[in-house]
Amino acid sequence: MSASTAPSNDELVYDWNELARKGRIIPRGVEFFDETLRDGLQNPSVVDPKIEDKLRILHLMDRIGIYEADIGLPGSSQRAFDDCLRMCQEIVASKLRLKVACAGRTVPSDITPMVELSQRAGIPVEVYAFVGSSPIRALAEEWDLERIKKYSAEAIDVGVKNGLPVVYVTEDTTRSRPEVLSELFKLAIDHGASRLCLCDTVGHSTPDGVRNLLQFTKALLAGMGATHVGLDWHGHNDRGLGLVNAIYALEWGAERVHGSALGIGERVGNAPMELILLNLKLLGLLEDQDLTHLMEYCQVVAEAVGWHIPINYPLVGQDAFRTATGVHAAAIIKAQNKGDAWLADRIYSGVPAGMFGRQQDICIGFMSGASNVTYWLKSRGIEPSETLVRAILARAKDSAHILAETEVMEVVRAHG
Repeated sequence: MSASTAPSNDELVYDWNELARKGRIIPRGVEFFDETLRDGLQNPSVVDPKIEDKLRILHLMDRIGIYEADIGLPGSSQRAFDDCLRMCQEIVASKLRLKVACAGRTVPSDITPMVELSQRAGIPVEVYAFVGSSPIRALAEEWDLERIKKYSAEAIDVGVKNGLPVVYVTEDTTRSRPEVLSELFKLAIDHGASRLCLCDTVGHSTPDGVRNLLQFTKALLAGMGATHVGLDWHGHNDRGLGLVNAIYALEWGAERVHGSALGIGERVGNAPMELILLNLKLLGLLEDQDLTHLMEYCQVVAEAVGWHIPINYPLVGQDAFRTATGVHAAAIIKAQNKGDAWLADRIYSGVPAGMFGRQQDICIGFMSGASNVTYWLKSRGIEPSETLVRAILARAKDSAHILAETEVMEVVRAHG
């Protein structure tokens, strides 16, 4: 087929995802808020990274285009404060684009350490002041609405009066009553909060809940004439909907979405930041954002917190781009033999490995064919003679697992 008659890339993939789309589903300029070093470290199975690791993670956040990072709860301990200060100083010294936020309860004693951080580091620190807003939380804490409002106003005032931007965070927003949220949101805005953070704290929400809550909040802000107030979405993954809900939240009007590396966080964790970015990239919404460092970002975080990445985890797992199936491998190899890297990276992959700093990996196993063996040998500079290919394939067919490199090389050495 000549170059002039070859099908275009658009003709090779019929994309049902694009049917009935009306323009961009998500506007330009959305912001990514990284919770790895705050909510991520609340996971019961992680360790608190060394400060050197935290600094390295900040640099990687900056490289993958994270807008802002929650670097911790400086009011929780002296060590937490010292780490937060060191991270702020690193951001200043390295001239990172990354913005800084810290979290705290709606009590003045949690907000004043953030004021000190900002003054000592010489940069703005965005205050994320959180309080439970759902009836189930109020019952457990023995709070009434007036008490919640009093705490909220006092905490917001401390931040605003000291010149810090304040985000009002209603924990468990997705199980809170609309009339309560209305009062709390109005109070927060009246006291100078610049953003509201809607939280699916226990992973309760479905995409319908995301839509309903955001439409309610946007209508409330419009009625108040407060359309300048920004909206965050902070979602957990207890139903396995954290990623989907994060994307829906952006579609329905949140301008800032929260996530953490590998989805680490309380219980089963948060929306996974790398998969939010991956999906928006594939939707064509992050045209200029280089995500080839996503793999390193995840690996560094995993090592720093003592986290095991599941072998089948999307993008980052060992098997994400690995195949030993004969039909799949043969198709990839045929595409590579054509010199068509675009085709080879998509023929059996919905995620192009090269876009994210990885590559297709063809192995040899009990479901492999001769093409797997030939490719494997050639990629290592070994001549794939017919007898050698047959011998390796026979070894693979007699095995119940994918052959390790040492096992293949045993056969190679046996054949000289």
